[in-house]
Amino acid sequence: MVTPDAELTDRLAALDEHLRSLGSVLVAFSGGADSAFLLVAAVRALGPAYVAAATAMSASLPATEADAARAFAASLGVVHDLPSTGEMSRPGYRANAGDRCYFCKAELLDVLLPVASRLGLRAVATGTNADDAVAGFRPGIRAAAERGAVTPLRDAGLTKVQVRAASRTWGLPTWDKPAAACLSSRVAYGIEISPARLARVEAAEVALRDALLRSGIAVRDLRVRDLGRDGARVEIDRSLVGALAARPDLLAVVRGFPSVTVDPRGFRSGSMNEQLAIGGGPPTVVA
Repeated sequence: MVTPDAELTDRLAALDEHLRSLGSVLVAFSGGADSAFLLVAAVRALGPAYVAAATAMSASLPATEADAARAFAASLGVVHDLPSTGEMSRPGYRANAGDRCYFCKAELLDVLLPVASRLGLRAVATGTNADDAVAGFRPGIRAAAERGAVTPLRDAGLTKVQVRAASRTWGLPTWDKPAAACLSSRVAYGIEISPARLARVEAAEVALRDALLRSGIAVRDLRVRDLGRDGARVEIDRSLVGALAARPDLLAVVRGFPSVTVDPRGFRSGSMNEQLAIGGGPPTVVA
């Protein structure tokens, strides 16, 4: 029987072998735990001269994530490209139906492939892990595959838990970093994406997190979900739901929405996808 430690060791060896076979690589680096681990693994396998990171700059990336990505890449001594992406120019992205992530990832790869060519790098890699491959509806993975992106973590069989375990062993500060999906993931399907809408969501999350910390409430996972005419729904660590629901003064900092409620189920990664399961198809776009 293979022990968990032996399995992780084998998968890390497979990852290293895969990365070495690439010769050089541009890592699509969002700053999250998966892409950060992949970037470090690539540097360990190939050396910093044969690795670069690219962080797409757009209205959907929270400013704090961009700052953290810059600092992390600098610590590794790799070239860090910050190309602008124009997903807002794609009608399918703005429409925000269930396949929004397809158009986002298509735009990302259409921008990164020329960057890799300019830098003389042979491949573009994403941080898709083995869990992502079986997580159900993931149109973004399909868009990346269509454009030839490689997925070293997925190919080595590394799960999210294993990525975090290895990151901790390697001393990476991202080993326990909370999930940080793009701002568009906060907007209910069928509600049109716009820079102003994303900015409102980001401002609400920053204000609420700051208010919670000032009140002595340490929060890990926090989302402000934009439900359009139905207002905003706040998802927070399940253990903190009661504390937040009892503090209307804290909820008052979430501004710009017709109403604000606290989700009694707490934070759930990808909770907007529940709408797809219930609705059975792409929703109609509303303003």
